[in-house]
Amino acid sequence: MTAIDSDVAALFLDFSRRKLLEQYWPRLRNCVESLTDEQVWWRPNEASNSIGNLILHLNGNARQWLVASFNQQEDGRNRPVEFAETGPLSASALLSELGATMQEASDVLGRLTEKALIARYEIQGYNVSGLEAVYQVVEHFGLHYGQILYIAKSLTGVDLGLYRELNETGRA
Repeated sequence: MTAIDSDVAALFLDFSRRKLLEQYWPRLRNCVESLTDEQVWWRPNEASNSIGNLILHLNGNARQWLVASFNQQEDGRNRPVEFAETGPLSASALLSELGATMQEASDVLGRLTEKALIARYEIQGYNVSGLEAVYQVVEHFGLHYGQILYIAKSLTGVDLGLYRELNETGRA
């Protein structure tokens, strides 16, 4: 590895950790904390997922792709259960579980090296590099985070104020 490779790896890992842990996760948590348990499990139809399902799914994905793979742990994920659940798990219990996974993911991202990013892993039937695994989690989290925010705004009609601090500084 060259110094440039190490610098790029460190930048990628730092950005990935900040995106997940300092942007997506706190905003998702704040949004869901404002909802009732009934709203968290609401589905517009049987073909759609509730916020609760999406939280379970994000937890399973991050645990499988980051925590279990990079910690060389057994993958105990049961993906179909994430979508079959209809409640009554409380929003606070869902957020607590996802919060614990996000802390473990942060720990993983904080210790990965360029060697781990180029290593190969078998995850969910795919043979991927460590870089692909990290990118998959960040991209996947962003996708479902957006769905959760959309569902919440549709249910409540409330502006979530995600960029309020930028508007106050004139950077929006």
